[in-house]
Amino acid sequence: MLDHDRCYNALASRDARFDGHFIAAVRSTRIYCRPSCPAMKPKRANVEFLPTAAAAQLRGYRACRRCMPDAVPGSPAWNTRADLAARAMRLIGDGLVERAGVTGLAAALGYSERHLTRVLTAELGAGPLALARAHRAHTARLLVETTPLGMADVAFAAGFTSVRQFNDTVLEVYGVPPTTLRSEAGRRRGSGPAVAGTLVLRLPFRAPLDADGLLAHFAARALPGVERVAGGTYARTLRLPHGAATVELAPTAAHVRATLRLVDPRDLGPAVARLRRLLDLDADPVAVDEVLGADPALADRVTAVPGIRVPGSVDGLETAVRAVLGQQVSLAAGITATARLAAALGTRLPPELAAGGPDLLFPAAAEIAAHGAGLIAGPTRRTATVVGLAAAVADGSLVLDAGRDAAGLRAALLALPGIGPWTAGYVAMRVVGEPDELLATDLAVRRGAGSLDLPSDVDGLTARAERWKPWRSYAATHLWRAATTPRRTS
Repeated sequence: MLDHDRCYNALASRDARFDGHFIAAVRSTRIYCRPSCPAMKPKRANVEFLPTAAAAQLRGYRACRRCMPDAVPGSPAWNTRADLAARAMRLIGDGLVERAGVTGLAAALGYSERHLTRVLTAELGAGPLALARAHRAHTARLLVETTPLGMADVAFAAGFTSVRQFNDTVLEVYGVPPTTLRSEAGRRRGSGPAVAGTLVLRLPFRAPLDADGLLAHFAARALPGVERVAGGTYARTLRLPHGAATVELAPTAAHVRATLRLVDPRDLGPAVARLRRLLDLDADPVAVDEVLGADPALADRVTAVPGIRVPGSVDGLETAVRAVLGQQVSLAAGITATARLAAALGTRLPPELAAGGPDLLFPAAAEIAAHGAGLIAGPTRRTATVVGLAAAVADGSLVLDAGRDAAGLRAALLALPGIGPWTAGYVAMRVVGEPDELLATDLAVRRGAGSLDLPSDVDGLTARAERWKPWRSYAATHLWRAATTPRRTS
């Protein structure tokens, strides 16, 4: 499926924009690299191009320890595609195979294991077990290099069933035993051992990144106790599969520095996957800006704000509840209503986990379903919608995770009383990263369109937005920003 000449040209130019799009595997050295690897360019006949690291590992290649091909942004295809392979990759990244096996992955996606394996092998060069194994190897490397955990603890935290399996996999994938990875990381760090209970990671992205826009978005909507923006850092609490966590995210020119504190190290993989979706770090900003910048009305916006991102979600329930409580009220009123609910039903985290930052975990679905009715002010119908939404999540009839396809998620939300097209589209945009949701009925989107001399009526804006496909969510983000930015006059 990969064009050999185009991929080789990208490899020859060491173009970092292609990192994560494909893997370059060198037959003579049996090593696979990212396209931007600084090593000597291999001969054209000696290299093959593969869609995933798992595919390279299945063919007997080991990871380059110079360019670390697993430490790159993920393929933007997992965001733009809604097919089975993309949904499966998002759930594998969230650690579902480690928690529920391939059987659980297939059930979550609604297909048989046999069909799932056939599709993933055809699309990605590896089946679900191999893809999950590559994910475990990457998580293990992070734990080995960034924590003082013993190797046995690392093995089980990364999802391996035995220490021997862990040692064999690390040796096969990276060419050295885990102890060597740790000693090499210590020399690179140069400042003593990692701190127990705290993981400091670098989350890569494709430049440019509109970090200021992301921080401004989170600051304007921060829930007291749950999240906070201060000093160029976004901090928040996280509800993860095996326990709570807190994180501080500080964007830099080359990466986002993530300081994680986990109750259970098994949650490292899911935490990283969710944080990447929260900040939209796997996006391809060059592709987005090229399409949107071709419209003269948006060209100046794209030039002024390159690399805009669509803020995502680390908790589908939280995002959906906030969307419902924010309907037809001001931003401040929506935050007040949600904060009251969180303060009453959320869980306070211990000081050692909060570390002076946010310490309130957003309430679970069962808590909102059981006790939310008496805490939500405003129209009775809106209260019933929030409670019904939480009840559906609690009993499993509504799934709000990255494995959903946007169309299916919209349909499931619209089937609930009190949820309309705007809410369903907004949740799809935030929870599953739908890149092509315009939200043309949104007042702020229409106001922003008017400020840029675009049609501000729903039909006119929808027609004009045809030229923005498949990046209408990014266009909507530009329009939201334009609605709050004073218009310059000559």
